[in-house]
Amino acid sequence: MLESILSLKNLPKNKELSNAILFSIASCISLFGTSIYNFAIGLYVLKLTGSGLSFATTLILSILSTVLVNPFAGVLADRLDKKLLAIITDILNSLILIGLYLLTMGYALNLSMIYVSIFLLNVFTTVYGISLEAAKPNLVSEKSLISMNSINKVIDSSSSILGPMVGGIVFAFLDIRFFIFINGFSFAISALLQLFMDFKFNYNGNSKKKEKINFFTDIISGIIYLKARKNILNMFGIFIALNFFIGLSITVPMPYIINNVLKLNTKFFGIIEASFPVGMILGALMIKRTMGKYSYKKIIKLTSILLSACMIAIGFSVILHYQVYNETVYLIYFILIMILAGVAISSMDIPIFYILQQTISDDFRGRVLSIGISIGKIILPVALIIAGVLINLIPPYILPIISGIGLCIFSMFYIKID
Repeated sequence: MLESILSLKNLPKNKELSNAILFSIASCISLFGTSIYNFAIGLYVLKLTGSGLSFATTLILSILSTVLVNPFAGVLADRLDKKLLAIITDILNSLILIGLYLLTMGYALNLSMIYVSIFLLNVFTTVYGISLEAAKPNLVSEKSLISMNSINKVIDSSSSILGPMVGGIVFAFLDIRFFIFINGFSFAISALLQLFMDFKFNYNGNSKKKEKINFFTDIISGIIYLKARKNILNMFGIFIALNFFIGLSITVPMPYIINNVLKLNTKFFGIIEASFPVGMILGALMIKRTMGKYSYKKIIKLTSILLSACMIAIGFSVILHYQVYNETVYLIYFILIMILAGVAISSMDIPIFYILQQTISDDFRGRVLSIGISIGKIILPVALIIAGVLINLIPPYILPIISGIGLCIFSMFYIKID
């Protein structure tokens, strides 16, 4: 039995399994570490200053750094060795946090230190994320890529649930300086794990020497590559539309409706919020079996219609409010909506990125993914601003209902099933 496992015939499969396990552990460490740190440090800032603006600044810095760095991260992922880039960025994150810990031994932890550390952490985490996103098709075979994307989605969604919970515990019971050191150490472990990953397992690209990096030229060439490929543009069009409609119908209107219109218990709101990533985990677990039965585009189209129904249901709750006045009914109602919305989004995200990973050439994958993700991240704040302005000018149920109808029309006419 042991000889069979270690035989040369089974070696490629063993490498693929090893890549998948090491990738999952490294991603888990990085995503959970970053999620816990961002939440715990945000609470620390709130306690230190008592200012909501200071707390919001920590969030803005993380978003701003990601948007600014994404296109450059894509160039680096295409021009440099992806394995080396992922290891270096993890080491840099480790050095930032351990350096911050050492600095606090002589000086009090202040806002300047926190803001700089958050900005740099998100810069290097962005480069790390794009590098691994572009490298995924090289780590495993094509038939295992869906599983890897699903695992990554489960880890990402789990971190969004457990990160704030653990972050709150860390803030309450541990010295924030000690946690900074532990988090820095965890990034070092992530870098060590990646040393044992084979980033060329399924690599079919050109192995010639990389050209000199020219960020402006390389970004432009990525845009030209993207514009010339209608199928890739279509996938990004769906991704960008999703970000816009989600921001317009769920991110702002739903909390407003629950807290200001229906005035549900604040504990209920927390449960409803937690239902969304639970739905995303369920969607990630279900998607592989579903993709074996239906075409990718059919799944994307049907789940986008399901998501539009969830959006309309959020608005309909306000109309229902005049007939039903039971908090428990609304709790169950919104839990179901958010679980279904999570399932729908996960069931769209995974096929979309699978198609992109398979379609985009290895030499352009980093740049093209980073450009598309950047546009998606930019369009979300635009939708949030529009929703924030309109929510006080029109009845709150209008936005989710209009957005749901808009997404449904978009899905029916834009997403073509071959």
